[in-house]
Amino acid sequence: MLDTIKLKSPIDGSIYVERPVASDQAISAAVERARAAQMDWARTTIAERCKYMLAFLEALVGMNDEIVPELAWQMGRPTRYGGEMGGVKERTQYMVEIAEQALKPVMASNPKEGFRRYVKKDALGVVMVIAPWNYPYLTAVNTIVPALIAGNTVILKHAAQTLLVGERFAKAFEKAGLPKHVFQNIVLNHAQTEKLLGSGKIDHVNFTGSVAGGRAIEKAAAGTFMTLGLELGGKDPAYVLPDAKMDHAIVNLVEGAFYNSGQCCCGIERVYVHEKVYDEFVEGFVAETKNYVVGNPLDQATTMGPMAQARFADFIREQKAEALRKGAVAHMNTKAEGDRAGSPYLPAEVLTNVDHQMSVMREESFGPIVGIMKVRNDEEAIALMNDSPYGLTASIWTRDTGHAAAIGDRVETGTVFMNRCDYLDPALVWTGVKDTGKGAALSAIGYDNLTRPKSYHLREAI
Repeated sequence: MLDTIKLKSPIDGSIYVERPVASDQAISAAVERARAAQMDWARTTIAERCKYMLAFLEALVGMNDEIVPELAWQMGRPTRYGGEMGGVKERTQYMVEIAEQALKPVMASNPKEGFRRYVKKDALGVVMVIAPWNYPYLTAVNTIVPALIAGNTVILKHAAQTLLVGERFAKAFEKAGLPKHVFQNIVLNHAQTEKLLGSGKIDHVNFTGSVAGGRAIEKAAAGTFMTLGLELGGKDPAYVLPDAKMDHAIVNLVEGAFYNSGQCCCGIERVYVHEKVYDEFVEGFVAETKNYVVGNPLDQATTMGPMAQARFADFIREQKAEALRKGAVAHMNTKAEGDRAGSPYLPAEVLTNVDHQMSVMREESFGPIVGIMKVRNDEEAIALMNDSPYGLTASIWTRDTGHAAAIGDRVETGTVFMNRCDYLDPALVWTGVKDTGKGAALSAIGYDNLTRPKSYHLREAI
């Protein structure tokens, strides 16, 4: 009898969804179908593929009224926020818009009489997407749409916490009339995933998740020579300068820290504030954080739902306790209904008097807790921002664009923000440094990571 994946809802602990994992035979068959379908799919024009993507988008957006409560039951995000379709539309439409230009052959820069020389961007083949639960549509679409437009076929293995998302993708592609087996959603456990990656039958894998998960992916794929895209989290910093527009910085940084219960790779987890505005900032940040209401995500009054799993909330509780033992000051100390060890319901917390000897300032929290440190100058702020094993995004809050760019040049990160945070612009490449991983998504560079160069050196007959 096959194992099953059980999705335990954070709302009430009930089993919301249960699905059998695919058999070894079914997995092999899915890969063979993907390989066979890819040859015909790659022969279609880019324009045709883009039409399918826009039809898919229309079908997926049309399901949003059903998707939003499903997400609340699966991973706890409040229904009041309306889901992820705004970002899904923006990213899909942009990748369609740039496809022809981004994927066209690159002519040799020095023309030679009697020769035609260029580099084509060929599809890699079969692309596997291993998607996370925290932004289950947005993270998946980052690779699925450009991979398909580039002529690849896609196999999706979605997170156990958001099993229904893979089924929604499959249904939307079916409604769009996508040729059979160009996209397939399959349910796998970890062992099956590792076995498939080691089989040599996958040409590229994109994984979003933990550092430990990324290492497991690399180990499983060793020797296959497949290409990898790994986004492995962050400990994203913000630096607030004396000339920052304070009310704007406070509102946006609070949202950047606590939206989605802090379960965001590019969420704000540590804030460095210049000593000249430190007291004002902390006072405003704490006051704004008190506006969050923790509760059932199906209730329209709720602004912060439960974390996806109780163990994630318990990790935050442990980080807070360790910080307090080392001298940190907690400013919220609020209790949500059901807030106890072993419960996913956890209110936001703001800590000051923190330092980099504390886990909360060094290790990824991925939850509703943030530490705020006072700094004397840019040098101290930059050193602290770089004192992390991660490097996904960093945000700088100032009215001086040149100053922000100069600081950004010295920060070890994939994206530099000024006066905003926790956002992904599809026109800019999404990438990271250090333990955040490797590879790149979206923008024209994202297409380069989902294709391989093939050179043509054509000489006229003499």
